Amino acid sequence: MLLSLDKIRKVYRPGSLSVEALKEISLNIDKGDFSTIMGSSGSGKSTLMNILGCLDTPTSGTYLLKGKNVSGFSKNRLADVRNRMIGFVFQNFHLLPRTSARENVELPLLYSDEKLSWKEMHKRAQEALEIVGLADRFDHTPNELSGGQQQRVAIARALVSKPSLLLADEPTGNLDSKTSLEIMNIFQQLNNEGLTILMVSHEPDIARFSKRITILRDGRIVSDRSNEQRNAATALENWKDETELLEHS
Repeated sequence: MLLSLDKIRKVYRPGSLSVEALKEISLNIDKGDFSTIMGSSGSGKSTLMNILGCLDTPTSGTYLLKGKNVSGFSKNRLADVRNRMIGFVFQNFHLLPRTSARENVELPLLYSDEKLSWKEMHKRAQEALEIVGLADRFDHTPNELSGGQQQRVAIARALVSKPSLLLADEPTGNLDSKTSLEIMNIFQQLNNEGLTILMVSHEPDIARFSKRITILRDGRIVSDRSNEQRNAATALENWKDETELLEHS
């Protein structure tokens, strides 16, 4: 098992108020899983992702990641866990605007305890960009790339540290339908190679590309089921065929 949550609670206390964002969440994710967390605004999915990504700590409960109880880790130890074990992909890409694709991808390696040489960092970044199909765009800045290409750079940046877990928060939220299918195709290829992926999405059509769907409501899990996974490569081919028919009709 890669990660295990046991009765995780998260309570925020802004001023004199008390808001329980997560209510005894228990969830297990096996190595090689591809899961989607869904829920409406206020359901607790962003809070859950922050805890899973070691960006926040629970009020109570236990979070085991690769057998280590990270629930009570200090900020420095959590930062070390994030850097070594977890890759992040966000809706808004979060790329440095005046920096090349390769330099954006290299950024996590600057904080790595591997102490890589510049040559080794360049090589790792180039390999990550090749995985997402952007080997010929390594010297382009974000404003020279499409939205889909920027998200590919963000995925390469998440992969460059060779994480055990990829967390994707609404990764297709700012993308058109074709580009969304391309990103899901990349995720499925990565998952087929053994990478564990945990994704947050409000789009049922996107969730269908994962192996498992977990639904939150008011801070609780109300549904957790395996999914008959839709093939992204096939969906992309169908999209192209349908588009071609419309153009010639």
